[in-house]
Amino acid sequence: MCNLYVRDIVSVCHGKVLCGDEDLKLGKVVTDTRILESGNVYVGLMGEKVNGSDYYLDAIKRGASVCILNKMIDVSDIDCTIVVVEDTLVCLQELAKYKRSLMDIPVIAITGSVGKTSTKDMIASVVSTKYRVHKTSGNYNNHIGVPLTILSYTDEEVLVVEMGMNHLGEISLLSKIAMPTISVITNVGTAHIGNLGSRENILKAKLEILDGMKGKDVVINYDNDMLSSVYDKLSKDYHVRAISIDSKSQYRGTNIRYDIFESDFDIDGISHNIHVNVGGKVFVYNALVAYAVGNILDISDVDIKKGISSFKLSSHRLEKCVSKSGVVVIDDTYNANFDSMKSSIELLGGIKDKRKIAILGDMLELGEYSDKLHRDIGDVVIQNHIDILITVGEYSKEVDKRVIELGMFEDNVIHFDKESDSYSFLRNYLDNSDIVLVKGSHGVHLDRVVLEILKM
Repeated sequence: MCNLYVRDIVSVCHGKVLCGDEDLKLGKVVTDTRILESGNVYVGLMGEKVNGSDYYLDAIKRGASVCILNKMIDVSDIDCTIVVVEDTLVCLQELAKYKRSLMDIPVIAITGSVGKTSTKDMIASVVSTKYRVHKTSGNYNNHIGVPLTILSYTDEEVLVVEMGMNHLGEISLLSKIAMPTISVITNVGTAHIGNLGSRENILKAKLEILDGMKGKDVVINYDNDMLSSVYDKLSKDYHVRAISIDSKSQYRGTNIRYDIFESDFDIDGISHNIHVNVGGKVFVYNALVAYAVGNILDISDVDIKKGISSFKLSSHRLEKCVSKSGVVVIDDTYNANFDSMKSSIELLGGIKDKRKIAILGDMLELGEYSDKLHRDIGDVVIQNHIDILITVGEYSKEVDKRVIELGMFEDNVIHFDKESDSYSFLRNYLDNSDIVLVKGSHGVHLDRVVLEILKM
C-alpha cells in the first residue's frame, strides 16, 4: 500500500489546511463532481472557461472527504477537510509523482503515434496472467489522466501507463511523474504533425518517455524508419528489444496468417502459433511488443500466448457489428490519423466476395500537412481496390479528388459535408452483401453513422 494523507499535500504541494484533519488518509482522487462518490478527494482544476474550485460545495454535498482548491473560501460550518494550494494541476501531478516514488514495482509506459491504447491493453492482458495489474483506464493518457491513474493505484504488482501528447515537452512531464522501468514506443507516424511540424520532432517527443526512466528496458518497432534510425544510439544506454515483421530483430513475426477479424503468427526462433482475436499487421506488432514485455517480466511462453489470445479491443476500435439486414460493419470510429487510417483500409482491402465500402471522415490536427495526407489516403484506397468510397467532412474532399485522378469511377465516390447528411442515402444504398469500414477522427462523429447503419 502506498497511502497518501492530507499532510502530504502540505509537505509535497505546500498546501494550507483551512479546516479538517491533516492525518486523514486520502481516498480516490477525482476532478469531476459528477462522478464523485462519498469519501473521494476532489481536486478543483482551473479550466479554460470555469474554475473547478468554484464547485467545492457540490463536491461536499456528494460526500467529498477532502477538497483541494486554488482559492481561499469561508470554511464556517463546512464538514470537510479543505486544503488550498497555489496550482491544483501542479498539486495533482506532484502528488502522483510522490506516490510513484513510494512504489517498488515494475511500471510499463507506452507511447507512439498509433496503437497506444490497444498495445497498453494487450500488454496488461499478458502481464495479468502472472501479476495483479493496474492500468490506464480508457485513454486517460495526458497531463491529468496519467496522474489520476497513478493516484488510483492501490496494491497491484505492475502498473501499465499510456502516455499521449500533442506538443513537445508533454511526454517528458509524464515520464518524470510515472518514472517507468520499461518504456515502449510503438511507432513514429504523423499524428499531431500539425502541432509538431515534422516527423523528426514527433520522434523527439516520443523519446521523451525516457526522461524519467528508472529502468533500462526499452521496446521499439524496428520496422519503423524513425525508430530504427536511433536503435544504435539507444542501445548505448538502454537494453533495447526490437520487434519487427519486415526486418531482422530479436522478436520478428513470421508465418503471419490473418483476415480482418483474427491473426496467427510465429516469432522467429522463439515461439509458434500465437493467436490474436483481431486481424491485421498492426495487431501482430502489438502482440510482438506484448511478448517482449512478457519476456522482460519472466512470464512463460504459454502464459504470454494465453494473454495475447484473450485480448479484446475496446469499443469503436475495429469492432465487428452486423446490421439488422446483415450488413457487416467495421466500427473503427474512435479516432483517426494517417497511419491508423491506412492500416484499416488495408484490412478492408483483404476482404473477398463482398462489396468493400469505406466511409472515411476527416483526419484532424494535421495542419499544413492536411491536404497531402488526405490525398495520400486516396492512394491507399486505390491500392486496396476499395469498391465504394464515401467521405464525410471538409478535408476528406482531397481523398475524393485523388481517387478520381487515379481512375476510380466518379459514381462510386460519394461525399457528404456532415455525417447526418449520409443517413438517408445509406438506408437506400447498403445491402447484406456489403462490408463497410467506418473510420474518421472523433470530431467528425462517424460513430453516429455506425448507429444508423445498425438500425437498417
